[in-house]
Amino acid sequence: MDTSSTDINPNQEERRSRFELRTLLETSRLLIESQEPDFVLNNLLLITMGKLLVPKGMILINQGSDKKYQVSKVKGRCPFSEGDIIKLNFDSKLLDQPTLRASEVPEVAGQMDLPDNSIFFNLRTTNHHLGFLCLGPKGNKSELTQNEIEFIESLSIISSVAIANSRMFQELRLINRKLDRKVHDLHTLLELSKDFNMMVDQQDIARTFKFAMLGQMLIRTFFFALEVEGEKSVVASSGLKEQPSERELERLFELDDVFRCDEAEHNCPFLEKNGLKLVIALRFQNEKIGVVGVGEPANKATYGEEEVNFLQSLGNLALLNIQKTYLLKERIEKQRMEEELNLAKTIQQGLLPSPLPTIPGFDLDASNVSSYQVGGDYFDVVETPDGGHVLAIADVTGKGVPASLLMANLQSMLHALAPIDVTLPEATSSINDIIYENTPADKFITFFWGKISDDGSRFDFVNAGHNPPLLFRKGEDSPRQLDAGGVILGAMPSMTPYDTSSLEFQPGDVLVFFTDGVTEAMNPDQTEEYEEERLKACISKNLDKSSSEIMQAIVDDVQNFSDGIQYDDITLMVLKVH
Repeated sequence: MDTSSTDINPNQEERRSRFELRTLLETSRLLIESQEPDFVLNNLLLITMGKLLVPKGMILINQGSDKKYQVSKVKGRCPFSEGDIIKLNFDSKLLDQPTLRASEVPEVAGQMDLPDNSIFFNLRTTNHHLGFLCLGPKGNKSELTQNEIEFIESLSIISSVAIANSRMFQELRLINRKLDRKVHDLHTLLELSKDFNMMVDQQDIARTFKFAMLGQMLIRTFFFALEVEGEKSVVASSGLKEQPSERELERLFELDDVFRCDEAEHNCPFLEKNGLKLVIALRFQNEKIGVVGVGEPANKATYGEEEVNFLQSLGNLALLNIQKTYLLKERIEKQRMEEELNLAKTIQQGLLPSPLPTIPGFDLDASNVSSYQVGGDYFDVVETPDGGHVLAIADVTGKGVPASLLMANLQSMLHALAPIDVTLPEATSSINDIIYENTPADKFITFFWGKISDDGSRFDFVNAGHNPPLLFRKGEDSPRQLDAGGVILGAMPSMTPYDTSSLEFQPGDVLVFFTDGVTEAMNPDQTEEYEEERLKACISKNLDKSSSEIMQAIVDDVQNFSDGIQYDDITLMVLKVH
């Protein structure tokens, strides 16, 4: 009988080994092919408990700390439920062993209400401890045999690999979902960018932004506010019970760049009244010029980092395109102004005498070099009915269109008064009163005019606050200044008559009229003016030349001094007596 028994046991042992090997292979295939950690853990526990007839078992998963574990799976009577986090004081040295008997960790076993003959099977890969498979004794209270322990150890190794693989697959799926979300968001932003780029109206952009919020983000309550030229306003909104007040708008712009309304205190009732959950700042060139506030989405989802980034990108996209509309409007307005200025310049140039009248016995030339498209400098030469000629030069305060309009008015008055038999002082007083009564207090004109007699021998003149023209005469060391007159035009009503004076021309006389754009020209460092002394020196060196050459020498000398930088109009008239 004993012989018979020894003959049978080897066969039984062999069959059991083949069965266990088959079980390991099938379990290995089943677990490793699975991509769900929960499936792997559940089957590991059921297979081991079912094969060994163990009524009590659980799986503990390490939570990134040697002390904290989550009860992932549990069968049988246990003081813990699945999902519980428990702290177990395992010695770190024991975590390298394939198995731990409860008797080796009595404190842990007692905490888990496990008998002393229970076993902890280490679930680990080469580099990481994953957790434990905890098995109590068999149903008949007997301990696990060595073969059974070795079988469970092998199964634990296979399961550990399967758990690690399934975790990796889960992470990959999560990464893929995030990538899919990124691709979807980028595609959405690209399509919206195409739509925005075709829009030139702010209302269209705000409407498209609203549809994107409602359709893409399922957000029913939101607002989009912008600051333009210091004024803050809501450009798009939906679902608000009331619009924010001016003070509330100011407060919204003072919040953090990403402000979660439920997580921080704020002094803004507008957010609470409208159920807003998140306020995001929008920046342009690092300056906060917009904010977007959103309520809870229709699917009740929370706003994670991905959603915040998408909202910020969407808001910035709308913001940039709204800024584009402002720039476009400015560009159109600038182009319109340039067209009007060019037209005004053409009209203004038409008001200046061209060509200059020929005056017998004189060599005359004049020039106006404007620093702007239109300016306030003016010169004129008008022939009178008695055969004489009126020469005038003026400088209107300011630049641009207002100055050019005032200059045009002066030109029309001069042409209206020149043919009339009235003295220069009387005509000057009339012009002054008209300008004073019809122009703002900060607008006035420096003005000089004089009349050459019909025989060309005498020159009568009045200076109304203008730079005195310079008379260079042979045999005299310094030029004369023609300064007789009175106050500038438009500064005050004519209280006293303007003074007048006259001179008798002599052959070789050179008379130079100029505006302050000549004498007040600045050097490149803005530290020194050209001044009248340089002008006198330049004219003195060129007295033997023609009027045109003298005038060009002055212009060249001024531009050389200022290195071509011109801040004011340069207007000159040069009269040379034959």
